[in-house]
Amino acid sequence: MEAILKSSKLLNVCYEIRGPVPERARQMEEDGHRIIKLNIGNLAHFGFDAPEEVVQDVIRNLPNAAGYVDSKGLFQARKAVMHYTQEKKIADVTVDDIYIGNGASELIVMSMQGLLNNGDEVLVPAPDYPLWTAAVSLAGGKPRHYICDEANDWLPALDDIRAKITERTKAIVVINPNNPTGALYPDDVLKEIVQIAREHQLIIYADEIYDKVLYDGTTHTSIASLADDVFFVTFNGLSKNYRACGYRAGWMIVSGNKKIARDYIDGLNILSTMRLCANVPSQYAIQTALGGYQSINDLVGPGGRLTRQRDIAYDFLTGIPGVSCVKPKAALYMFPKLDPKLYPIVDDQQFMLELLQEEKVLLVQGTGFNWPTPDHFRLVFLPNADDLHVALNRLDRFFAGYRKRHGTA
Repeated sequence: MEAILKSSKLLNVCYEIRGPVPERARQMEEDGHRIIKLNIGNLAHFGFDAPEEVVQDVIRNLPNAAGYVDSKGLFQARKAVMHYTQEKKIADVTVDDIYIGNGASELIVMSMQGLLNNGDEVLVPAPDYPLWTAAVSLAGGKPRHYICDEANDWLPALDDIRAKITERTKAIVVINPNNPTGALYPDDVLKEIVQIAREHQLIIYADEIYDKVLYDGTTHTSIASLADDVFFVTFNGLSKNYRACGYRAGWMIVSGNKKIARDYIDGLNILSTMRLCANVPSQYAIQTALGGYQSINDLVGPGGRLTRQRDIAYDFLTGIPGVSCVKPKAALYMFPKLDPKLYPIVDDQQFMLELLQEEKVLLVQGTGFNWPTPDHFRLVFLPNADDLHVALNRLDRFFAGYRKRHGTA
């Protein structure tokens, strides 16, 4: 019989966060090895629980959650999101401008499917959260990666954005706070991006899933609050701010110049109805989460667990020869650089595989985030302090061995 092949639409789609190296880690676990997983921001795995009142609201409403609801989501959930947009100063958002999804991820894919024709281009940051590149490719589009500048705190390189705009460019993706770098974009940079979108009639897609995971007293500005003449699509959810990754409760907001996007919004409505509705039980968590006590502030404030673990990871990594890192201002990750003079890496996926096999630590290589050179990796600093120290000591030992083997020690 002939082999059954995957769709050609998947040829340029990859998701290394759950790729070949994590698959090898799974096999090693089946063989009895204990793997320290620093590859995914899965908060529950590290003892970060969803707020109790959120959990209880889902439990209490389970008897009411067996039927389909409006394809855009429960009214009370969307109304809570609408109130949140008002807090974020995003103007003129109604309940009908909000879509609840099975996590922001589903809605990101939906937003690209509704927009792109074959060959259309979308500007995506490098490094990026790889779902964005995959979603553009799956929809028949072409991701064009603009560089974020490590020497400038990983902020978008505005000149590079301008240089990569063509007649096929439809949109620009802004991931702020940023995954994987932990960067937080200041208002002046956001305003410049808005101006570029205005000049070239681009949609701005704003991924703001970490907008409450902020350190050192910093604040987050929603880019959609900065203009009303540009069309914005903003994404958020419960996964990170409320430690509820498995609930798969996210939302998408259309705002700004909605008049020019009526046909596109009609397409989003069609796609929304095709999946009938998002899972209903988790939608009951949204109103309680957004309106309740914001326990994330305790975790990211001075002395909070996430702040302490960020500082431990940053101080340790930057003390390893040949390792540098921009200290994250937000999110759950850092994106260290390996000096190629000390670490002459050709294949960073193989490098991560060797680390896994030698030290039982699982990371994701920088090229998995569409970074162009094999000299970075993403580290998740979610383990408690003791486990984090164990993981970092193993990294140090592996890096020292690598330098010795390559004569760069």
